[in-house]
Amino acid sequence: MTKGLVLVTGANGYIAARTVEALLQAGYAVRGTVRSLNSTKEIADALSEYADRLEFVTVPDITTAGAFDEAIKGVTAVAHLAAPVALNFTDPEPVLKGAIHGTQRVLESALTEPAVKSVVIMSSVAAVLTPERAEDYTYTDADWNEQSAEVIARLGKQTPSRHIYNGSKAAAEKAFWQFRDAHNPSFTMTAVNPSFVAGPPLVVPPSYDGINITNRLVPDVYLGRPLAEAGIPGAYNAHVDIRDVARIVVFGVEHPDKADGHRFLASAHLSPPQAVADILREAYPDRKGIIQEGTPGEGYSPDYSFAKKVVFDTSKTVEATGQGFIPWKDTVLDTVEKLKPILV
Repeated sequence: MTKGLVLVTGANGYIAARTVEALLQAGYAVRGTVRSLNSTKEIADALSEYADRLEFVTVPDITTAGAFDEAIKGVTAVAHLAAPVALNFTDPEPVLKGAIHGTQRVLESALTEPAVKSVVIMSSVAAVLTPERAEDYTYTDADWNEQSAEVIARLGKQTPSRHIYNGSKAAAEKAFWQFRDAHNPSFTMTAVNPSFVAGPPLVVPPSYDGINITNRLVPDVYLGRPLAEAGIPGAYNAHVDIRDVARIVVFGVEHPDKADGHRFLASAHLSPPQAVADILREAYPDRKGIIQEGTPGEGYSPDYSFAKKVVFDTSKTVEATGQGFIPWKDTVLDTVEKLKPILV
């Protein structure tokens, strides 16, 4: 017996794989969608103890009509995590199409399956944050990024990549809520909005190039990259542990009555490369000649709290789930220990 069958889209992704694990640990059966079954062996091996409750099916193109109609049969909940992710987009049109249509297709299929009780979408703080806000500001789940859509409309294919990505996340989540307003479905709907997601992946990729882009800050510093070049240079280094993100998705599935209609911000720590260097140089004294020293203690708070300029208020998320976030030092050290086989 299980708590139900959860459909996880894009199940072989960095966040999705940990979400599959968290759902299995919580007592659910999981059906994961992937573009090719060839990409599932490592995940299946990592989760072999749950083999009787885990299956994978192919959905080659999530934007086509009826894409999820077969995959959703018998499903009691959906965690929609499949979406375009990159920082080098050059054309907004296909990115917006993939994000918006993928969201709409999974919701349309959910309407065809009476067993579906809840749908949780993986959004982002990119759908919340106004990228170029001038004043100090505290963001809550009531905020929306309207700026990126305006930039895309004005610049088209000349739009900077970050606005394409940010705009796609905002557009997909807006399509999610517009669907609810238009169809008044019987299932509950919830969004999870993380910042940069870091932490140990379920499956160690074969090489550094396979590390998710949002998770490269820690390995970059460990490998001795110049601090100014580590992670995503120039980014606002707000982070949340991947295991916390998976936990919040499970909460949305498990407590639809408490999660319905809510956006849960997930961002716990502000950590520039210097903070990571300080943590790692203390934890790995044998690598002090490799990990850049920089200026210890500079540019961050000892508790890794947000700067006044941009604050993410996650109090609603903590209160609803009844649990705080994993400490940043744990995220940093767990990431290194997991990725050590390829950090050479």
